[in-house]
Amino acid sequence: MPEKTIHSVRVFSGQLIQLDVLEVELENERRARREIVRHPGAVAIWARAPDGRYVFVRQFRKAIEQELLEVVAGTLEIGETPEACARREIREETGYAVKTLTPLGCIFTAPGFCTERITIFYAELAPCDAGQAENGPADPDPDEQLDVVLLDEAAWKAIMYRGAVQDAKTWAAWGMFEARSQRSEARGQTTGSRKRRTSNIERPTSNEEGA
Repeated sequence: MPEKTIHSVRVFSGQLIQLDVLEVELENERRARREIVRHPGAVAIWARAPDGRYVFVRQFRKAIEQELLEVVAGTLEIGETPEACARREIREETGYAVKTLTPLGCIFTAPGFCTERITIFYAELAPCDAGQAENGPADPDPDEQLDVVLLDEAAWKAIMYRGAVQDAKTWAAWGMFEARSQRSEARGQTTGSRKRRTSNIERPTSNEEGA
């Protein structure tokens, strides 16, 4: 049920977003008003440090007047690919480098009024300096204040189960990471089962061995 745009006016253009007011025609030929926030897109990364702990950041969000625990994330710069953005954000916000980067999927954060599309990755991290055992200093944007938080799986799940995780992209990243892990485990079990069946088929019977 697509909506035909009849008229569009840009009423705000900021450093990050633009706001357009649209007049649209519905399938039943009625007309309606739509207020659309144009966003350049972003990335979010479910990241694992070299010691196996998950990497988060805690930062104050003015829009809701509170701190949130979040996965590493950031907005795409002009001409930047999601992969390049993910590597840049990991380095800037955590001081780590990306060892491996696996795409998990995409989400739209608020499709009722906003075009923001977040590409989600899973990253295995490494120290930026190969000679170091730990991550280097973070280098966030001048207008960002954040703390790096490392949690093992038990600590993460304890926080999650008590309802302390309120950031939507963090929930999405966790869900996609879990789904990927479960698929990998299922494939491993299937492969192992096939190998056992093949081994049983090819193994000679006792009569054949004595023939």
